[in-house]
This record gives sequence, structure tokens and C-alpha cells, in this order.
Amino acid sequence: MTDVTATVVRLKLSLLRNGLRQSGGRRAAFVASAVVALLFAALQLLGLLALRGHAHADAVAVLGTAVLALGWAVLPLFFPSGDETLDPTRLVMLPLRPRPLVRALLTASLVGIGPLFTLLLLIGCALSVARGAAAYVTTVVAVVLALLVCVALARAVAAANVRLLTSRKGRDLAVLSGLVIAIGAQLVNFGAQRLGSGGLGQLSPAADVLRWLPPASAVGAVHAVSERSYGLAAAQLLLTAAALALLVAVWARSLTRLMTAPDGSTLQSADSGARERTSAGGLGRLLPAGRTGTVMERSLRYVWRDPKTKAAWVTSLAIGLIVPVFNALQGTGSIYFACFAAGMLGIQMYNQFGQDTSAFWMVAMTISSSRDAYVELRARALALLVITLPYAALVTVLTTAVLGDWPRLPEVLGLSFALLGAMLATGAWTSARFPYSIPQEGYKNVAPGQAGLAWIAIFGGMVSAALLCAPVIALTIWLNVSADGDAFTWLLLPVGAVYGTAVTLLGLRLAAPRTAARLPEILAAVSKG
Repeated sequence: MTDVTATVVRLKLSLLRNGLRQSGGRRAAFVASAVVALLFAALQLLGLLALRGHAHADAVAVLGTAVLALGWAVLPLFFPSGDETLDPTRLVMLPLRPRPLVRALLTASLVGIGPLFTLLLLIGCALSVARGAAAYVTTVVAVVLALLVCVALARAVAAANVRLLTSRKGRDLAVLSGLVIAIGAQLVNFGAQRLGSGGLGQLSPAADVLRWLPPASAVGAVHAVSERSYGLAAAQLLLTAAALALLVAVWARSLTRLMTAPDGSTLQSADSGARERTSAGGLGRLLPAGRTGTVMERSLRYVWRDPKTKAAWVTSLAIGLIVPVFNALQGTGSIYFACFAAGMLGIQMYNQFGQDTSAFWMVAMTISSSRDAYVELRARALALLVITLPYAALVTVLTTAVLGDWPRLPEVLGLSFALLGAMLATGAWTSARFPYSIPQEGYKNVAPGQAGLAWIAIFGGMVSAALLCAPVIALTIWLNVSADGDAFTWLLLPVGAVYGTAVTLLGLRLAAPRTAARLPEILAAVSKG
């Protein structure tokens, strides 16, 4: 057993060492990230120690430990390639039993920047609530248990989802990690503002619940010992130890299944193929006949299946909802922020052909005239509207409900529809005039050398869309400042809808001849990545 553990630890160190030998840039990035992470951890440790004696230090410590555990649980799903030893299927050919392998991998998991970062934060959380010799002794046990629970949680999650993490859907999760970061940043910002206005006391209700959930219960035990509640502390430590044992058992069971069961993740049964054909037929029946329906179905399938397209859509959907609604919840927003949703989704019309990459040649072969190009662009716009129209209306209604400003709902909806129409129009034109390639691998959204085209297409198109919306914006301002204008603001809803429709059709008409004439250039541009 000791030999297996030592061998796996040496394997982990070899993987780290050999990875750093690949290039000087990789070594520099590793050193820089290590320094930044450890410096941040040291500052957090000092900040937690400064909370000693504060009335709500225990709430901060408990919540901090819970957040660390959450990070260990979800990071393997979004960054499966961050640790090569997360995939135990690479060891299936070796004569290893699950239990010795679990111990070896658990020990190897304690090697790295992440465990050291977590250890420093856990020490800070525990020491911030420790008072007395008994509490300091409990701190040692609590920190070790909490660290092992975090590591075992990450391993159990990774082992249970290893088939997913090594599949195309797993790569989808990695691409969507940017969305998690974006949403998390908004949630942190919202929480920080709430804490700034109400103080740390607002954390106490959540901490009272989390102190009974491992591994936060280990830090709760340190606080209980400091308060001389030894029975409570023992119960919390036992709960943490039981959670560790359960996670190790689940992990061992997952390893056994992975080592003995065949991998059928890439096999498609006849039933699943029949279900997929039935699903395709169902979607096709809901769409128009002919080329329009075919193009719409293809575009919607890109949204669901292509990782980069899916990531762009989900990010736009999330940010388009978060910005107006969160600002409204904080009392600092305006009902006009609801137009942000239409703007975020309208961007998806830009670079329509880039998402096809080199497969665009099959589309180009079906375009022989301006009429063909117009039908292609119109169908892509209709596919976007299937999602965007109800979503923009939903975000506007939610923002209005939070603010309670119902009389302005029609005019904001009208502005959203006008903005969406303008972005569809400019997006169709820039797709033909400034196409660029979207690399399928990695995290880059623009191929090298085409960043300038992307900036021109997106920001130039957005400025043009804002100018196209100027008549509706001017009408909105005039009705709001006019003495009797409030009685007619409801007209902005039909005016905005009609104006947006007219601008969209005009933009598609103008973009179609350019698309048909520039097919070779578009194909060369989108195939570059």
C-alpha cells in the first residue's frame, strides 16, 4: 500500500515537472499563477486573523469554508484537464485494487497549489474563531478533516463524471466555465453591496445552517469548543468524519465501476438513434417548409450542440437577465436597462457565417443568387427571433415587476423590439462584410490575425444599430418630456415592433446581394481557424 501511494505521488510530481519542461512560457505562467494564488491566500489568512474577536467572525469562517468546498466540488467539472490524475481510467490496465488506489490518489491530491491555497484559508477560518488551548488542538483536527473532505469531494465528483468529462459534453462544460465566472462575479458583486449596506450580521442565518454541513461543520466545531460547547463540537467533528468516510466509499465504488465496466459512452443504440430521428422530425414539423425551415433547424441545432455557439448564447442569456434584474433588486437600476437583454442577444446575429467554420462551403454551394442569400439570412434571423423575442419580453416584464413601474412596460418593450430589429439588420450586413473564423478548439473566439475584423464587426455594428434606433429613441424622449405625452406612450409598443420589423427586412435586403457576391471571400475568412 505504501509503495502504491509513494508511486502515485511520484507520478503526480513527474507530471507536474514534465509539464513545466515543455516551454519557458508554461513555466513562467505556472510560477506567476502560484505566486498570485499564494499571495492572495496569505492576504486572506491575515484578513481572517484580523476578524478574531469580531461578533460575526464565526459566520464568515463557516461560510468561507463552505465556499471552498463548493469550489472543490465544481471545478473538476469545468476544468477537467487541470489535473491529469483526475481521470482514473488511465490506470485500468494496472493490477490495482480500489481501496489502495483511493488512498494513493487521495495522498497525491494533496500535492499542488490548490491544496496549499485551501490549507491556508482553512487555517485562517479556524484560527479566526479559536480561543483557548482546547480550541487550538481542535483546530488541527478540524483543518485536516476539512481539507480531506474538500479533496475527497473533488475526487468523488470527478470519478462519478469521468465519462462525461472526457466526452464532447464535458468539453462543453469547460467552454461554459466562462459563464460560471461571469455569473459568479455578478453574484459576488451583489452580495458585497448587500453586506456593505447591512453588515456581516446578514451572514448569520446562512451560517447557522451551513455549520451543520461538512466541511463547514469542522470549523463550527472549533467555534463550539471556544464557547465550551464540547458535546456540540464532538457532534460536528463526527459529522465531518462521517462525510469523509461516505465520500471515500462513493469514490471507491465509482473507481470499481470504472475499472470493471465497459465504456459505452460512445456507443449509440438503435433506440437512441430512433429517438434522435423522432426528435429531429418533431422539430422540423414546427418550422416552415422549404429552405427557411431547414436553415432555422440547422441554426437552432448549432445553439444546442456546438460548444462555442452554446457558450455564447448561454452567456448572453444569463448576462442579459442579470444586469437589469440585479440592478433593479438593488434599487439602482432603471426600467430601460431591460433593453440590455435584446442588445445581448442581438449580438448573436453578428458573424453568422463564422459559426459554420469550414463547413460554410456546403452552404455556399446552395447560394447562387441574391434571392438565395436573402432566404438564408432571413431564416437565420428567424431562428434567432424564436429565442430572442420571448426572452426579451420576459426580462422586460421581470424588471418592470421588480421596479413596480408598469405604465412604462409598453414603451420599453417597443424600444427593445426596435433595438433588436436594428441589430439584426446590422448583424446581417456585417456578417457579409466582416466575417471571421471562430476556432473550435481552445477558448479563443477569434482566429489569430482576425481580431481587428471582430472588433469592427461587433462594435461598428452596435454603433450603427444605436443610430438606426435614433427615431424611436427620440420619440420616446419627446413623449416623456411632453406635457400630454404620458397618455400616448403605449403607442411606442406597436411603433417599435413595426419599426424593428421594417429595419430588419431592409437590412436583410441590403446584405443579400453583398453576401452572394462575396461568397469566396467569406468562405476563406471563416475557414481560417
